Amino acid sequence: MLCKAIDIYKTYSLGKVKVEALCGINLEIKKNEYISIMGPSGSGKSTLMHILGCLDTATSGKYYFEDRLVSEYTDIELARIRNSAVGFVFQNFNLLPRLSALGNVALPLIYARMNKEDREERAREILNKIGLGDRINHRPNELSGGECQRVAIARALVNNPKIIFADEPTGNLDSKTGAEILAFFDMLVAEGNTIVVVTHDSNIASHAKRIIRLSDGRIVDA
Repeated sequence: MLCKAIDIYKTYSLGKVKVEALCGINLEIKKNEYISIMGPSGSGKSTLMHILGCLDTATSGKYYFEDRLVSEYTDIELARIRNSAVGFVFQNFNLLPRLSALGNVALPLIYARMNKEDREERAREILNKIGLGDRINHRPNELSGGECQRVAIARALVNNPKIIFADEPTGNLDSKTGAEILAFFDMLVAEGNTIVVVTHDSNIASHAKRIIRLSDGRIVDA
């Protein structure tokens, strides 16, 4: 089992008001699964992704990543997981504007302490794989939205992560470019990758092999 959440609750305090974002989530994710977490705005899907991706911690409950209780990890170990075991793809790409496509993709490898020659070779290899070999020296403002998202996907892949989380990955793209990104996800799953897509769009969710529907912080269908 890659990920296992048991009775996960997440509560936010807004002054004197407490908001329950997640209410008793139980979920298992196996290797090589293609899952969509679907729900309307405010349903808790992004909060759940942040906990599953070790970006946030639950208020209560247990979360296991690769059979180890995440609450037992040190801060250094959690940082290592976020950098190397988990890949993230966001709606707004989150690319650094001053860096080229190559520089953005190679960035996680700096934190992994790989030397410059090896990390540039690895970044170039991934960019070639996703069809951007001729755009490696272009900065984000010189790339289309679809190309920026593919750079973001390449960055998520560069450390060979155990799982990739994509939060509304086609939200800023036209339908044709969005379809190309989803086709690329299909290819990644066929190669053995594990992908979790967070979306409110049923058309996007339908590409996954399993859909988990959230409403008001609870799983209503899995």
